[in-house]
Amino acid sequence: MDIQLSPAALERVQRFLASNPDALGMRFGVERTGCSGWGYVVDLAREEREGDRVVEQGGVRVYVDPQSAPLVAGTRIDFARVGLNEQFTFSNPNMAAECGCGESFTTDADRAI
Repeated sequence: MDIQLSPAALERVQRFLASNPDALGMRFGVERTGCSGWGYVVDLAREEREGDRVVEQGGVRVYVDPQSAPLVAGTRIDFARVGLNEQFTFSNPNMAAECGCGESFTTDADRAI
């Protein structure tokens, strides 16, 4: 499984982890939400869970649960500042469509259901 952090995302996560020394790394995955089906979840990983897949880049470990792994494989995570807002952005090759508000996405596998 390949998850990539852009230089801006890597720097942001490194700074965040430096201020949270009890965290193991970043947790990245998806959950059912929104009008299209899947929404991204980004949080601190405070424990390694059974079945987690771990990717390391620049000293940052990214923990992905086994249910999310096929839906986020190949995703590139970036960090963008637009005006006063800051947020992670995602370029996911598995995404087939996105809802109009941009909060959730669907995959080709979801369309077959």
